[in-house]
Amino acid sequence: MSEFGKVTSDGLAFPASVFMLDTLGQSHDPAGLGFSDGDPDRVAKIVPGTLLPVPWAAQPSAQALITLSEADGSPYPFEPRNILLSVLERIKALGLRPVVAFELEFYLFDRQRGEGGVPQPPVSPLTGQRDNGTQVYGMDALDGFASVIEEIGKSCEVQGIATGAITSEYAPGQFEINLHHLDDAMKAADHCIFFKRTVKGVARKHGFQASFMAKPFLDTAGSGLHMHISLLDDQGRNIFDGGKDTPASPRLKHAIGGILETLPEAMAFIAPNVNSFRRYVPDIFVPIRRCWGYENRSVALRIPLGEGAARRIEHRMAGADANPYLTLASALAGIHYGLTNECDPGSPGEGNTGHAYDPDLPFRPRRALDRLGETPLLGDYFGHDYLNAYIACKQAELDRFESHISRVEYDWYLQAD
Repeated sequence: MSEFGKVTSDGLAFPASVFMLDTLGQSHDPAGLGFSDGDPDRVAKIVPGTLLPVPWAAQPSAQALITLSEADGSPYPFEPRNILLSVLERIKALGLRPVVAFELEFYLFDRQRGEGGVPQPPVSPLTGQRDNGTQVYGMDALDGFASVIEEIGKSCEVQGIATGAITSEYAPGQFEINLHHLDDAMKAADHCIFFKRTVKGVARKHGFQASFMAKPFLDTAGSGLHMHISLLDDQGRNIFDGGKDTPASPRLKHAIGGILETLPEAMAFIAPNVNSFRRYVPDIFVPIRRCWGYENRSVALRIPLGEGAARRIEHRMAGADANPYLTLASALAGIHYGLTNECDPGSPGEGNTGHAYDPDLPFRPRRALDRLGETPLLGDYFGHDYLNAYIACKQAELDRFESHISRVEYDWYLQAD
């Protein structure tokens, strides 16, 4: 309890390098953050309003987000949440307030792995059989896992996280749950973090494993993180509303143009690891081109149905494994850039735009990191020091990943001359 008192008052000393660890929690001393600088502490405090119960826990428990600050009280610049905060300040300076909602897809897996450690679809509590097919938007899958889905919803409600539509998706054990629109973009991202934790915790309680891995299987659908974004002015009016005769206002087009302009370098954030890039495959409703369009699920930026206050951008590029703070920050940075530079998005795409890869987008991890380092646009929003550290961290992670010999290498090359 004494430590809890510290983190809620003066703050608790916490290693600053925690935000520069790789997927396995290892420190590679990126840009000299870690071993080289002696791994100094920063002041950690609970984010106000984020002390929430843990409804799925066996014993009464609570959880909270913490944020790090410098000795002078300024936000620690290498924390993803603080990067989003800095981008939001620039949006606020334009007299605008984002309204944001996240949609997340995820898989439920059997806790027991299959041959070679491959995850297996879960056994349906309704049928007693392992699902091996898919019924997109069907009710049978929802009925079969109703107890899990229902408890996820109730646990979110207890935490104040408003959820909406629940659907079964394109693969056995895959589901999507939508979060409600919030006119507090930071709170929307915070809720995304708590939601992912809730799904995993409730699934574990019911004997399943939940995963937001972007592409668990090559021959089935990947899991995405879609963001719905609109902007309100100081009068509460949606600046993306062009009226009945103009479906896209000039400022909506500028915002779209800015996101598309910054998308090549943003790929390093919206696809943060090797598996993330396996999701980008032609002709499966995963965008692979820099384009936009009305009511078109093959484009990167979709303008859904709805008029007036409902006019919004649906950003469809990110995988479910992406960090919501960095992903939202990259989109809002693009919107800010587009509005201030009046970027032209070009004509809307029609029909299937996902038939071929866009040569301007990097679809390999190292190329995405190179592109992030080559282009200065996001550095002006995220901070160039942060980008350098992020790139170094991810490059070290790739080096470690590539140092392992896979079974495919033995199958292909062991007998080769």
